[in-house]
Amino acid sequence: METSTSSPASRETILNGYIDSLTVEKQRALLGEADSLLSRTKLYSYKPYPKQKEFHKAGAIHREILLMASNQSGKSWAGAMEWAMHLTGRYPPWWEGKRFPKPVKLWASGESAVFCRDNAQRLLVGPPEREEEWGTGAIPGDLIVGKPQRARTVPNAIDSVVVRHITGKLSSLSFRTYDQGREKWAGETIQGAWFDEEPPLDIYIEGLTRTNATDGFVIIT
Repeated sequence: METSTSSPASRETILNGYIDSLTVEKQRALLGEADSLLSRTKLYSYKPYPKQKEFHKAGAIHREILLMASNQSGKSWAGAMEWAMHLTGRYPPWWEGKRFPKPVKLWASGESAVFCRDNAQRLLVGPPEREEEWGTGAIPGDLIVGKPQRARTVPNAIDSVVVRHITGKLSSLSFRTYDQGREKWAGETIQGAWFDEEPPLDIYIEGLTRTNATDGFVIIT
């Protein structure tokens, strides 16, 4: 029985020929579908630069990790991607950091509800003010289960998100703020807390304590 295979170059030629055969309207529609897919699967194309990769790798041996760099240099994006990987259990081939084999319960936090919404929430879920684009952040849109639970603090803020883990079970993500006070951080057991910007010491210690029983860790960006 004869079999035939096509090289990547020949497959590309066939694909280009197919696209060229489409009308302009259909080409635009196809491009729009591709853009939509890429916007909802950012996790799979994430390529960290050396400082970010060093930050991720540190989680394999340390419980407390800090990524400090200049403004607009990808600190928070690295934090969001790290959290998306743990929530989904989908680690890329280059990953050398901490791994959780089971679904996790994680917190993401910031100075205030507005700050948390406009930074951690935006990067993890998508633009706060456009619900139709929730799912275009670091967490792949098709792995967000149901609608995120809205917070009652400020408009368009999210309180929690349920995420489908690679095992088929569910992880959870909740948002916390420093101005809630230490009492709101007490009691629960989690695998990780992400502090987006430096927190007050009592908040930091409380967040770290939440991970004591889970072999968990905390990150600061």
